[in-house]
Amino acid sequence: MRFKKFNLILILFLLNFTATAEEVKLENNTEFNVFTGMFDFSDDGKRSTLIGLQHQNENLNKDTFLGNLSPITGAMITADSATYFYTGIQANYKLGAMNFTPSFTPGYYNQGDGKDLGHALEFKSEVQLSLELPKDSQLGFSYNHLSNASLGSKNPGANSYMFNFLKKF
Repeated sequence: MRFKKFNLILILFLLNFTATAEEVKLENNTEFNVFTGMFDFSDDGKRSTLIGLQHQNENLNKDTFLGNLSPITGAMITADSATYFYTGIQANYKLGAMNFTPSFTPGYYNQGDGKDLGHALEFKSEVQLSLELPKDSQLGFSYNHLSNASLGSKNPGANSYMFNFLKKF
């Protein structure tokens, strides 16, 4: 039942971003990141495949002393029906044809049939390295760590890696 509810939420989420992408298509300022990988690869008992989607609106980018910062929003689901919905901030550093993108995003975690991370509020720290491709696309690899910063009764954390495809619209 939880998985069906999540599918409905994910479909509404994607429809909302599809409408947003159509509205701003001429400006080429919306970036979507579709990713897949391994959730908690370092825990043999609870490792699980994952898929996700992340959105970034470049109209909201700000150049600061820390580099180019922008807000991001996204969601992921594992094969064990664990879900994570998040919003936060990322920095983007161009290194020739490569991009280095660290991010920090607090979010809501639901364990489903997956790993108990100890609290509904989890914090995701991530680093991504991506290669520029033609037609406003990138191919990348990222690593992240989810943790509740000891807000819960336990804080086992989860380490994940993903392969990313990013596209600007």
